[in-house]
Amino acid sequence: MSDLSILLEELTNLLGDQYVITEEKECKFYSQDVFMEAENTTKAVIQPGNITELSKAVAAVTNAGYAIFPRGGGMSYTGGYLPSQEKAISLDTSRLNQIVEINHEDMYITVECGCTWAQIHDALKQSDVRTPFWGTLSGLKATVGGGVSQNSLFFGTGLYGSAVESVIGLEVITAKGEMIRTGSASVKGGNVFFRHYGPDLTGIFLGDTGALGIKAKITLKLMKRPKYHEFGSFSFDRYEDMLPAMSEISRKGLASECFGFDPYLQEQRMKRESIAKDIKSLTGVLSAADNFLDAVKKGTKLAVAGRGYMKDVLYSFHATSENNSKEVAKSDMDEIRKIAIEAGGKEIENSIPTLINANPFLPLNNMVGPDGERWAPVHGLSPHSRVVKLHDAIRDLFAENIEKIEEYKVGVGYMYVTVGASASLIEPVFFWHDALKELHKDTVEKKHLNSLKGFDENLEIRDFVSSLRKKLILLFKEHAVVHLQIGKSYQYSEGIEGNSLNLVKSIKQYTDPNNLINPGSLGL
Repeated sequence: MSDLSILLEELTNLLGDQYVITEEKECKFYSQDVFMEAENTTKAVIQPGNITELSKAVAAVTNAGYAIFPRGGGMSYTGGYLPSQEKAISLDTSRLNQIVEINHEDMYITVECGCTWAQIHDALKQSDVRTPFWGTLSGLKATVGGGVSQNSLFFGTGLYGSAVESVIGLEVITAKGEMIRTGSASVKGGNVFFRHYGPDLTGIFLGDTGALGIKAKITLKLMKRPKYHEFGSFSFDRYEDMLPAMSEISRKGLASECFGFDPYLQEQRMKRESIAKDIKSLTGVLSAADNFLDAVKKGTKLAVAGRGYMKDVLYSFHATSENNSKEVAKSDMDEIRKIAIEAGGKEIENSIPTLINANPFLPLNNMVGPDGERWAPVHGLSPHSRVVKLHDAIRDLFAENIEKIEEYKVGVGYMYVTVGASASLIEPVFFWHDALKELHKDTVEKKHLNSLKGFDENLEIRDFVSSLRKKLILLFKEHAVVHLQIGKSYQYSEGIEGNSLNLVKSIKQYTDPNNLINPGSLGL
């Protein structure tokens, strides 16, 4: 028997035949993400059903000399979970999806790594608590394990930062299948309730894109759920005016979410969502409203506004203020309004933040363009003081490549997000005519998929988009920005200072001495 056959037999005995997948079609599916496909197709996909199975399976794979590549919801676009070598086994965490504990007294929730943000939302929505960061826009499929490995943004980000800032503690599986507990849970006889006890061991494993260990359980803070919400939307003629306004809102801590779009991305959003879909979403608006009268007012405004209000809008940003005091939530939105108008903005209908907040985890039809175009982002995280200069540089790079962009009909848009009090994210997004992959077809709703025009495979344009993304990544490096979803795309090891990199390598050597947990991620 070959070493692979022996390993697969061992894994089958451990997990059961149905949870060790070797079919070529399935292995190919697990070897692609939203943007790229691995050169090496995984040899098998394993699906442990509990933490004991997970630790034993990891040990079996690495003892056999195979690398293991952990995958959550599969919504990333930087090659983070893609096999980087021939002897590869993919770890699908979808069965590790239990909510282990909700502790209202000590204010935390513990979940297994394959639990989705939507699951947490559903589990807590009837209570008076939530996590500070409470999910990504892809939270219907995106997992908590993936979110804290990749360091995700969106709901709650304006006030509470990224996903990792809500983490209290972890249980991490090393390459040997051993367990490392962090924070107060590392104390003999202790339990997880506080992140810091000595050095921050929790932080070591956050944002590592799965390179330093496999997160088995994650404990997140809970907070009292804000009772009142206000929404605001504003249009601008220039990003040079809008971005500083968003930064000022961020510095003052006024918005739980503050995000924006350029004209192109706005247009794409308006195209691919139907009015009927929006009206259907009113159900969520009505149920999310602070009271019945508020529900009627918001529902009526949205229905009347339709989509015409965005017709002449160039740049726009959208904000949510939240508080347990109605007066404070309203006062914060009044201050947001003042900042926007003084910066040259104009208030428009607040349909977008209202609908998104009320319906946070919709089907992921937006991962393709309105006609079925391929879609791929790239991002950089900048201090507020340098965000406009960074945007100028990105614009200049696109201008240098405008001939090919126009020849290939590549659409280029931008998304903007403020992160806590100190940072802004710029995310250029590309749309191009190309065939969809198995991942897209599996993720997008079948009814929606069938309604799309679709396109034939076009490797020439795909290669151009890939080269333009690489140029952007080099530009980001020149501007000393940082990244969240690092994976195998962003130049972490090339750009980080030597002493810092050596420390990361030392930790990797301890947890994974043979470099068999997601090799290539972080450039390791």
